[in-house]
Amino acid sequence: MLKLIQVLWPSFLVAGVAEIAFFTVLAPQTLYLFGQPVNFSPIATYSIGFFGFWLVCAGSSLMTIFFQRTSAEINQDATL
Repeated sequence: MLKLIQVLWPSFLVAGVAEIAFFTVLAPQTLYLFGQPVNFSPIATYSIGFFGFWLVCAGSSLMTIFFQRTSAEINQDATL
């Protein structure tokens, strides 16, 4: 449970900052997806954007947790 919190909480905070920075520069009505304008409401666009940022940031945090393993943890997994 601790590792889950270590991944999701920081990624949540960074995703919030990333969304603020991204949507400060771009308005939801000006976004295009595969050459077509995005026809979602601004709230839906903000929500989808936040979850996208959260997913990317969670992947980054997960990679950090993965690479912080000690040699003993890595070798223990190999012998099982």
